[in-house]
Amino acid sequence: MIPNQVRIFVCTERQDMRRSFDALALAVRERLDLDPESGALFVFASKRGNRIKVLWFDHNGYCLLYKRLHRAHFELPDATDVKRPLAAIDARTLAAIIRGVAK
Repeated sequence: MIPNQVRIFVCTERQDMRRSFDALALAVRERLDLDPESGALFVFASKRGNRIKVLWFDHNGYCLLYKRLHRAHFELPDATDVKRPLAAIDARTLAAIIRGVAK
């Protein structure tokens, strides 16, 4: 369960899923203009939409959740900020994204 005070952001710009902790943290800094060590969760999706990674900093290091769907895709929200490819969501929306949407 994700506490209510945790902020969750979706990068609406599709990413290369070969990127790992440091490259995704760099994308948070440069593309989203946010601090990857803020305690927020950052969601990234693959170009085909069948893989996501969720990055967060847990007091002393980065954590990464990686999920690949077999016959479905992840449905991401549209960007809410015209300057950054970014959408803020809540824990319920994140749970829906992680479940995936059947094609």
